[in-house]
Amino acid sequence: MNIEAADTLQARVARHAALADPARLRIMDLLTLGDFSPSELQAELGMAGNLLSHHLRTLEEAGLATRHRSEADKRRSYLRLASGALGGLIPGAAHTASRVLFVCTRNSARSQLATALWRQASDIPAASAGTHPANRIARGAIEAARRHGLDLPDIAPRTMEEVAEEADLVVTVCDNAHEELTGLGGIHWSVPDPLRLDTAAAFDHAFDDITRRINDLAPRITAA
Repeated sequence: MNIEAADTLQARVARHAALADPARLRIMDLLTLGDFSPSELQAELGMAGNLLSHHLRTLEEAGLATRHRSEADKRRSYLRLASGALGGLIPGAAHTASRVLFVCTRNSARSQLATALWRQASDIPAASAGTHPANRIARGAIEAARRHGLDLPDIAPRTMEEVAEEADLVVTVCDNAHEELTGLGGIHWSVPDPLRLDTAAAFDHAFDDITRRINDLAPRITAA
């Protein structure tokens, strides 16, 4: 056995060992849907903070989860599923929904891209809204969609009040929106704001991040 193969085997062993604990397996099930802060995970699991910290550290050391700071409240961090962490271990259906509503702050980039991508991946209807909508869709989002062969509808950004329906499955794709809409439930994706850099690379990164998440989530949502 060569060194590379041995390292790969040990990484697999560490991941299986990390998932052998019921609490850590539950955390991973949650992270397959979206991103959670430690306090949100603590509330979901009803677990003491020091014990949760131990479980999160184990998952991070096994390469199953990563952590980054919120763009909104820098004191807050989010755990997310590490890329390729689970291979063939993704759980089954998680939600039923009559419609999926993607929400960000301005409704000018991330939520618009997510809605267009969702319509390619699922027959379940989708819409988008913003907590503080911009006047128009960001040029960078339109150009990123065009580079990837995606038709981004020319729909003016809209408020939650104009769009939201009671039965919506809400997916926030923005830390600011998630932290503003407390108690809303749903799913959170901590996607960095491409408008902060306003470069083609930043919009392409957001597009790729959202695409992966859409492709992971769509098969796990069934029509209500």
